Amino acid sequence: MSDSDDEPITLSAHALAALQEFKNEEQERLEKFESLYQQSEDKFDEQKKQQANITIDDFKEDWQLSQFWYSDETARILGKALLEGADDETVVVIASAPSVYAAIKQFPPEEIPTEHIYLLEFDPRFKVLAGSEHFSVYDYNKPNDIPEKLRNKCHRILIDPPFLEEECQTKSSEAARNLLVKDRSGKTKSGDDKYKLISSTGERMNELVTKKNYPDTKMTDFYPEHKNGLSNEFRCYASFECSYWKFQK
Repeated sequence: MSDSDDEPITLSAHALAALQEFKNEEQERLEKFESLYQQSEDKFDEQKKQQANITIDDFKEDWQLSQFWYSDETARILGKALLEGADDETVVVIASAPSVYAAIKQFPPEEIPTEHIYLLEFDPRFKVLAGSEHFSVYDYNKPNDIPEKLRNKCHRILIDPPFLEEECQTKSSEAARNLLVKDRSGKTKSGDDKYKLISSTGERMNELVTKKNYPDTKMTDFYPEHKNGLSNEFRCYASFECSYWKFQK
């Protein structure tokens, strides 16, 4: 063994600077998250003001949880389509798609017709985004374990099952049925359908989604995109057409 083998490994000045910059960014992200979490326990008006400053970029993707954020434009379109024609009595649930909820939080107040918008998500970090009144931890493995206040009370839902597997997709659809209202014939004050369902998931899930899990949905011509270039081909399935998409022919 040479004397050089006992020498500690050293990094170049450039590498050390890059490492320090990364550590600083992570520390800033952590401090902001801790501050936001504390704010989520404060008064409602102050909480809403603080939440308006939160973006999906404040939350680092956890790939072990299959977290892949939508592009800003995709999240905006999905949010707009979900709220289009809704009124102040419409109850909306976004399940496993926090980037869409984050996009809606950025809409001007006049473009958010209802305060009854809830986020169901496995990752508890997102409580700081939605607030304790509008957030619930949701595990797709437990489709019956949903907030009782939302059971069969939801008029509109957007659900993005975290995994492209039949079990995950099927259990997610069971949760959706537990959330959705039984009577889906209602109209909003503007005359639009009160019930609307969107499932954003892989193209290869087409038969399972449209034939079994959500028979009233069809594949649309809208292609969801992700911030970090997810390789899986994603498609949007919906129970309705709107100004943002038509059914795929």
